Amino acid sequence: MQKTTSRLTEASLLHHIGRLPHFRASFKQLIREFGAKGGSRVEMEQLLKKLTDSGQVIELRGGQYVVIRGSREFAIGRLNMHRDGYGFLISDKPVEGIKGDVYIPKESASQGMHGDRVIVHIARIERDGRADGEIVKVLKRAHVTVVGTFQVKRRGNFVQPQDQRIRQWIEIPEGMEIPSSGLSVNRVGVEPYKIGKPEDMDGMIVNVEILDYAEDQDNAVGRVIEVLGHTGDFGIDVEIIIRKHHIPHEFPEPVLQQARAFPAEVPFEEILGRRDFRDLAIVTIDGETARDFDDAVWVERHANGHYTLQVHIADVSHYVRPGSPIDEEAAMRGTSVYFPDRAVPMLPVELSSELCSLKPHVDRLVLSALLEIDGQGDVVSQDFTRGVIRSAERMTYTNVHLLLNGDAEQRKRYAALVPRFELMQELALKLNRKRVKRGSIDFDLPEPLIEFDPEGNMIGVLRSERSIAHRIIEEFMLAANEAVASHLEAAKLASIYRIHEMPDPKRIMDFEEVASHFGYSLGGEAVAVRKFRNVERKRDGRKVYTDVVLPSEQLTVTSRNYQKLVAKLEGKPEERILTYLMLRSLKQARYSEVNSGHFALAAESYTHFTSPIRRYPDLIVHRILSEYLEKKGSSISEERLHTIADDCSFTERRSDDAERELMEWKKAKFMEDRVGDQFKGLITSTTRFGFFVELADFFVEGLVPLDSLEGDFFKFHENTRKIIGERSRKMFSIGDEVEVILDRVDAVERKLTFSLVSTDTKKKKKKR
Repeated sequence: MQKTTSRLTEASLLHHIGRLPHFRASFKQLIREFGAKGGSRVEMEQLLKKLTDSGQVIELRGGQYVVIRGSREFAIGRLNMHRDGYGFLISDKPVEGIKGDVYIPKESASQGMHGDRVIVHIARIERDGRADGEIVKVLKRAHVTVVGTFQVKRRGNFVQPQDQRIRQWIEIPEGMEIPSSGLSVNRVGVEPYKIGKPEDMDGMIVNVEILDYAEDQDNAVGRVIEVLGHTGDFGIDVEIIIRKHHIPHEFPEPVLQQARAFPAEVPFEEILGRRDFRDLAIVTIDGETARDFDDAVWVERHANGHYTLQVHIADVSHYVRPGSPIDEEAAMRGTSVYFPDRAVPMLPVELSSELCSLKPHVDRLVLSALLEIDGQGDVVSQDFTRGVIRSAERMTYTNVHLLLNGDAEQRKRYAALVPRFELMQELALKLNRKRVKRGSIDFDLPEPLIEFDPEGNMIGVLRSERSIAHRIIEEFMLAANEAVASHLEAAKLASIYRIHEMPDPKRIMDFEEVASHFGYSLGGEAVAVRKFRNVERKRDGRKVYTDVVLPSEQLTVTSRNYQKLVAKLEGKPEERILTYLMLRSLKQARYSEVNSGHFALAAESYTHFTSPIRRYPDLIVHRILSEYLEKKGSSISEERLHTIADDCSFTERRSDDAERELMEWKKAKFMEDRVGDQFKGLITSTTRFGFFVELADFFVEGLVPLDSLEGDFFKFHENTRKIIGERSRKMFSIGDEVEVILDRVDAVERKLTFSLVSTDTKKKKKKR
């Protein structure tokens, strides 16, 4: 090959190696082909080191450098461990010829921990597309700290991780067992523990900093940095979840000092130059347990039938300046995290619950979206301004719902505001009809709502319901978010968008398979996608189903297909199940500096603007809009926006995972005293190892194992998603109503195991 004249850069190296056979080259070969000499040779070594450190290139034992991207031999992604010791690579990008995740056997998986970012060598690809691999390099460790149970053993002291997917116990060398303070975390309602010797900690929950990671079946080594308490302590579950998911929960002293330095009230000089809305009866509407109020609304009707919608959002960007201690901490946190009994806020309480919270009867600085909307729900004009408000009332969803449904007490209490709320309802319904008309999907799925007694003990798990009050705020916030996004895009300003991409054809096909057994379909091209499932026969005559995926560019399923099916399912017994499966067929919304639209909302341009107290992307959008209003132009580069979008998408998923896991933990704890009780439920999914049942009285789900079914030999039929008895032909399908007994609660895995109520049990119950 002739010597290249390309300038020596990371990009030119990657491009050059990527053009070579098998995407690889030796150092000598690269020196020769680039004609590198002297200083260029040193520069080549430095560039190759940077590329290998970042995981874009891997160096083989023979001195060959291989570009990961495009290679069928290597893949990069996240390690997902199983509690039995093996794992799977969830690849960043699809690898040609591979279906699903790459299996990593125990021996190789032991090099990493669950969540680690790794490079895997693809050792084998089966004919069906399944692949095996082995870890060749850990790029980034997911766990700097690990929370677990301190164990005093004969051969030393160890910490057993709470997360069973972290297989290695962490060895604690002598002298590192006790935190320097000798005290546990001081939590509300729990006295701090005094720790004098390691034996005092035996069986307690601790947080450990990892000093040396495990390799080749060895134990990791660490030191205890916190003693959290005993397993049954009040609030210990939240403490564990916070640390398990590495959620920043303590503000550094510089952040607290800056927050405390702000005045308790808005100074008069800060109001000058802002638009004054304090004479309007602006209100906030939130849940009863809301901890911060970052949006307030007001509506009026014009003589021509048009409406003015004012959405006032706390002007957090006025207080949180770029590069300040509070800003850097907020960027790292990305979002507030909400648990049933507490929150981990993105901003210090001096801002989140005080100066930026739109509390009633006090002056607050806002960034406002002022929209004129016609009778069809179309925005005919829009304006944005910095303002000041004085909220007239702190309303809750409950009292607004009661007021609008004729409750005499609430209508009397808020008599002056009743016409305003009725006008809000009128406008919200018009905005909703407009969204529905364009194809926006409204998944009205209930969420679990934990009930507590006055002492803080959990007494129930209910389904939360959305009322007209929720819909009013949802519609107004959606309208404001969309207006800001389209305004910034029209101004050609680099910004952050909330995007929701087209669904994956494979997932649509999976949904269609289930929906067809209920007599439903998304229709259109989705039917064509379903027909791409072919049947093959193995040598033993068993049928297996192979997915042949329709290319995404040929997929024309729109949000309207989903919307129509949601409407058909309303009120049907299978509504919750199929709606949930439809939701799973869609991709997860995320943040991006590139606007690719929002599929579920059928919106060409959408962003997050309305919650800057609890979401960092909203704060960034506020800065961009404020700079535009001040005619300064945007000071945030697209590269920086890309980093912020990726980081905030990650912190959002981390928050969702933590909130979901804690909810499952509390559900399991709640059900522990109900072992042996009988319940009515609905089959929500079927698998090869049994079927899942959601209880009618509690928003709780558990498994009925296949081997617990009596009276026949039952098998799971993948093509019909049914469990069928071979002799009796008795079948269990998604949507069937069943009666079950709670057999077991796995407190560690947070899983419930049920068994079907037998005929004998029913007879005994009837006789009694």
